[in-house]
Amino acid sequence: MSKFRRAGLVATMAAIPVALAYRFSQVYRARAGFPNRRPPSFTPADFGMPFEEALVRSAGGDLPAWFIPANGGVPGPGVLLVHGWDSARDRTLANVQFLHAAGFHCLTFDVRGHGSNGAETLPVSGGEFGADALAAFATLIARPEVTRGAVLGHSMGGIGAILAAAADPRVAAVVSSSTPSDPRRLVSETFRLAHLPFPAFVAGPLSWLTTREFIRPRGHRMRDISALEAVARYRGPILLVHGEFDRVIPPRHAERLRAAAVAARSGDDATVELFLVPGGGHTWLYENETYRRRIAAFLARSLGGPLSPGAAADAAGAVAVSRLPEPEGPLVGSRTDGVAAAFLVGASSVSGPGDQ
Repeated sequence: MSKFRRAGLVATMAAIPVALAYRFSQVYRARAGFPNRRPPSFTPADFGMPFEEALVRSAGGDLPAWFIPANGGVPGPGVLLVHGWDSARDRTLANVQFLHAAGFHCLTFDVRGHGSNGAETLPVSGGEFGADALAAFATLIARPEVTRGAVLGHSMGGIGAILAAAADPRVAAVVSSSTPSDPRRLVSETFRLAHLPFPAFVAGPLSWLTTREFIRPRGHRMRDISALEAVARYRGPILLVHGEFDRVIPPRHAERLRAAAVAARSGDDATVELFLVPGGGHTWLYENETYRRRIAAFLARSLGGPLSPGAAADAAGAVAVSRLPEPEGPLVGSRTDGVAAAFLVGASSVSGPGDQ
């Protein structure tokens, strides 16, 4: 065999793994990039709370929202709630209930591609959660009833909350719950959850390529949609909440976020809090009374009322909150088997239906 033929064979053999990795990344993007949609089945009225229909004008289109006033609409602080993947605004109502009891106005909305919104033609990532959360916060803070505003986001919504806070100096506080620290590590967690048999020397480069291809259609860069990068730019008070036994997004993600936030503040951790919910998983953390008390006190302290931190904690802790029943009816979209996207579209097998 001539040296030229040998060189050609070696080049061909080397190209095969690259081609397979690229093909994997395309399949992953197609399966994991598009959430299933189901319009909300509940409204705040089902839980005895007044509300009005609202609209969030985002670059992703007009997004349906609810504004839930507290204290009879007397001016005071408000909280934006951002749901997670494969979810909708009614899934945030458990959190709204105890925040409303603690005196906070609330705004919750459907992220693009979710809830009552139409399907997206390009994959949805943390970048879209961030852009929509930023637009929704502008909607909240423009309300005449709202004097100061905070953002509370869960999981992918937690990414959105941190990205929005880093982009808008008016965000006075952030509560980030069960949040992936950065897009590449999120993809790596899906590999783990799907039990894909990649050795470490393969999983690392493959997760990088897969993440890059996932976000490429919308022109994102990894660092621009990373909660880890954004939390270092935000200087306001932040509460990082995570389930002690979260098997979807392990607590090490919250620990990385805390370390990045503290390092960016020259080691000052006075306004960076980490709370691991005892026995908690990825979802339904609001069923824990300490979770409700901790968040309400943090927001009252950070936003200046309307109740004292202690009174807000007592009011929130006294609310009997439980998970919403799963709505009946088919999902809009095609749920995959989770082979390449165990978290984004298959996490129900790990932590229960929906990503609340």
